[in-house]
Amino acid sequence: MANPKPKPAKSDKPERGKLDLATLAGLGLAFGGIVGGMMLEGGRLNELLQPTAALIVFGGTLGAVMVTTPMDVLKRALKAVMTAFMEKNQSPTAIIDEVIGYATKARKNGIVSLEQEADRVADPFLRKALNLAVDGTDLQEIRKMMELEMSMDEQRTEGAAKVFESAGGYSPTIGIIGAVLGLIQVMKNLANIDDVGRGIAMAFVATIYGVGAANILFLPVGNKLRARGQAGLQMKELMLEGVSGIVEGLNPKLIRTKLEAYLYSEPPARKTRQVGTVKGAAAAPAPAKG
Repeated sequence: MANPKPKPAKSDKPERGKLDLATLAGLGLAFGGIVGGMMLEGGRLNELLQPTAALIVFGGTLGAVMVTTPMDVLKRALKAVMTAFMEKNQSPTAIIDEVIGYATKARKNGIVSLEQEADRVADPFLRKALNLAVDGTDLQEIRKMMELEMSMDEQRTEGAAKVFESAGGYSPTIGIIGAVLGLIQVMKNLANIDDVGRGIAMAFVATIYGVGAANILFLPVGNKLRARGQAGLQMKELMLEGVSGIVEGLNPKLIRTKLEAYLYSEPPARKTRQVGTVKGAAAAPAPAKG
């Protein structure tokens, strides 16, 4: 009977994601609901298009975030914003099947037989873990090294999410500042009551920009980045547990049963991972409860 072989990776580059329709639909629904409701009450779209208010709110918010956040973290957050709009094509079932293919070959021919396959693995985390295993690295050291990498990824994701959370905290206040500045200008022209009413209405557009940007854009994007990061960490835990089973020489059926727990669990709300903590060699990590 021929040995089952894991499917070779098509490319050494990570797979491109696809547009996250939930994020796009959510933004469209939020903006559509607000604008549509205003128009049903007799408002007009051009009443919300105020460049001065946008400059005050978004310029002021960006300035406040730059004061709060180190520049390298800010750059990383801006690069990561596309993560909120792109969904990575990473199927837990496909990862489990791939790992089981490696486990089956390693159990029959020895772990050294995975040397060529390990270099062709598409996912860099799984590739690194398999290469360490093939090189004969102790299981405890493999766990320690890969958990360190997971911890650093988690910290980077959390840093990017906090940038947008900070922006969500500043923008409503900046919006109020914009409204007050508008009212100051209105008070200079109290002689014409028509201009006063129109000016007050325009002044509050800055408040709408500030509160709307915080609750429709900044805070949701921060939460989506955190959710994406947690999902990615869960996949890495799956890979690490699979490689650990291969190193231990476990039966592939037992490894599959162990890994299938990840198919039915939600990405956990984690506490900060302690670097250097080594889990038991045969113990599967339980999802942490938030």
